[in-house]
Amino acid sequence: MSELVNLWHSIAGIFTSSDIVTLIIIAVVCIGVGFAMQGMGSLVTATFGALILFGLATYIRAVVGGKSAMSLAQSDWHGLLALQVQVLLSYAIAFAVIIAVVHYVRSLVMR
Repeated sequence: MSELVNLWHSIAGIFTSSDIVTLIIIAVVCIGVGFAMQGMGSLVTATFGALILFGLATYIRAVVGGKSAMSLAQSDWHGLLALQVQVLLSYAIAFAVIIAVVHYVRSLVMR
């Protein structure tokens, strides 16, 4: 049970500790993927694609902000290698829930 509580705190930490630009990037990516998704059967694939898009968008944001692209790519790669499974699972669950809600709302509106 404590693992579920830790997972819940990780998911809540995504939304409470991120800056506003990161939250906007999450919203734009999830809304775009939710609208592009064909059906709920492709939720896992859409979530994986959204996580990749989110990673690329945050990388581009940092490069546009003035950081060196090469050193940033290297530090991001090392950060990815040190990423804990719980954090990755938290992001995947959060993205999947948002994408599913967007897709459900879109399917209700398009009827």
